[in-house]
Amino acid sequence: MNYSAREEEWADWMRRALDGDAQAYQRFLLAVTPHLRAMARRRFEQFGAPTNEAEDVVQEVLLAVHLKRGTWDPARPIGPWLSAIVRNKLIDSLRRRGRHVNVPIEDVMETIAGHEQADDAMDRLDAIHLLDRLKDPQRDIVRSISIGGAGIRETAERLRMSEGAVRVALHRALKKLAAFYRGETDYRSGPGEDE
Repeated sequence: MNYSAREEEWADWMRRALDGDAQAYQRFLLAVTPHLRAMARRRFEQFGAPTNEAEDVVQEVLLAVHLKRGTWDPARPIGPWLSAIVRNKLIDSLRRRGRHVNVPIEDVMETIAGHEQADDAMDRLDAIHLLDRLKDPQRDIVRSISIGGAGIRETAERLRMSEGAVRVALHRALKKLAAFYRGETDYRSGPGEDE
């Protein structure tokens, strides 16, 4: 079974679980756990962190999946949703251990690409409205990179910013967009973040 078919099977089980089917939820958790474990180990290796700590992250991911399962949109692919949870829990884990974490832009682009496959005209209108809620230069950066397909370097040169500043602004903008999308209309930047 290829990944796409497996992901659709997971999504079907999760949909049934959200409708109250406990057996479907158990099948989902049993099937997805080895994938989450492999993803966590791979990400730990990417960041040069000891892979023996990956199991703690897997447990945190499973708890987050359980607690946040109602936030998954059944009309969207489940893979990007799971990947985002793994990435966020990994970053949290590394930060707790005092490691500086830079999220590769490719990880963010994977998530965006996964969501774009499921978009329809209404989603595009919603995205435009969400983007309008961002302030410049974040709005311009997201439009340039995520919509226009420009690279970090090209965007940085055009906006006369450093590549690092563009990456940080993009990451913060995507966090804000996710909060807006989840309906957290009172989302505010954390300390030191530009609005």
